[in-house]
Amino acid sequence: MEVKRQLDVLDRASLIVRIWRGTTTTIADMAVWPWYGTLVKGQLYGVGEFLQVQAYSNVLRWTDQIAQRPAAQRGRMVNRTWGQPSSQLHERHDAGDFDTQTQRQAGCAALKLRRWQ
Repeated sequence: MEVKRQLDVLDRASLIVRIWRGTTTTIADMAVWPWYGTLVKGQLYGVGEFLQVQAYSNVLRWTDQIAQRPAAQRGRMVNRTWGQPSSQLHERHDAGDFDTQTQRQAGCAALKLRRWQ
């Protein structure tokens, strides 16, 4: 019930309403989006139906808008060890790592090395 209370607060919060009106995203959005966003999209714990997440339309809209941001998409890749290899960046030291160091590129490089040997 505590999570439902939090979702209700977020659904009514100016933080969420401000985002879907097109105002700039803040550090607070980035801090809470990974957990709440994943939760309401049904990708965490499998409790979406139990929590009735479809009732929180502002949170869902907010989640979708932040998920479309390129920075959020890149951020979700860092330290990821599941999913498609192209969505996994085990370590990030430079902005260029997104182009050269994903697990897909690492797999391609290892395959080329084995073929060369």
